[in-house]
Amino acid sequence: MKTCFLIAAAIAIILTFRFDTARAAEITLIGPSGIRAAASQLIADFEKATGHKVKGTFGSGGGTKQQVIDGQPFDVPIVQLPLAPVIASGHVVAASETLIATVAVGIAVRSGAPKPDISNADAVKRLLLGAKAIAYPNAATGAGAGLSMNATLEKLGIAEAMKGKIKIAQGGRGAMELLAKGEVDFGLTYISEIITEPGGDVVGPLPRDISPPTALVGFVSAHSKYPEAATALLRFLSSPNAAKVYHQRGMEPGR
Repeated sequence: MKTCFLIAAAIAIILTFRFDTARAAEITLIGPSGIRAAASQLIADFEKATGHKVKGTFGSGGGTKQQVIDGQPFDVPIVQLPLAPVIASGHVVAASETLIATVAVGIAVRSGAPKPDISNADAVKRLLLGAKAIAYPNAATGAGAGLSMNATLEKLGIAEAMKGKIKIAQGGRGAMELLAKGEVDFGLTYISEIITEPGGDVVGPLPRDISPPTALVGFVSAHSKYPEAATALLRFLSSPNAAKVYHQRGMEPGR
């Protein structure tokens, strides 16, 4: 009788394991580097809560967005505006559109340096024109913060005057590295990237009238093998608990 009980128990364990394995999904996510720190923290929490596994891929805003438009297989893509080409590609479920968070471009000084006035457009203009050198991510590779900075300099009317002062960096991390080394006076990138890198202090976000925050929007892929798990991840990333993480990481939650 004892032997029969042990065999039955072993079979039950095997069946339970198979059931749990069938339920667990391996989900892929892609997004811009500005959300990397927050998303990585939230992914770990999601995995613990659900048993699903998530593989995240992060890069430039333009580059990751193009991967989605090209139909590369990601269960949950997070993209920057404009959304029209993403939806038109047919590779996302349009009805799943969810505003995840917004992130502002900010300015940083070397650790311990005085924090200048950036309270309005004129103050920022004077500051940049008075700098010997500044660094920000490469817009040519699709970096969202770089594209935003190019637009800001145009709005301020100083794009031409700043050309000789700009050191183009490889991503926000690269901009902060140049700042920490003392090669530039100011580093400019998404605040969510400034606070994750050593050697720099956040001064604050640039004024909204010259640098609107970047919206990060999530979708469920139209080709997801695990649409229910992907939907669950998207909901988790836009939940009230996630909002706390976005605040901690220098972002504003979408809702």
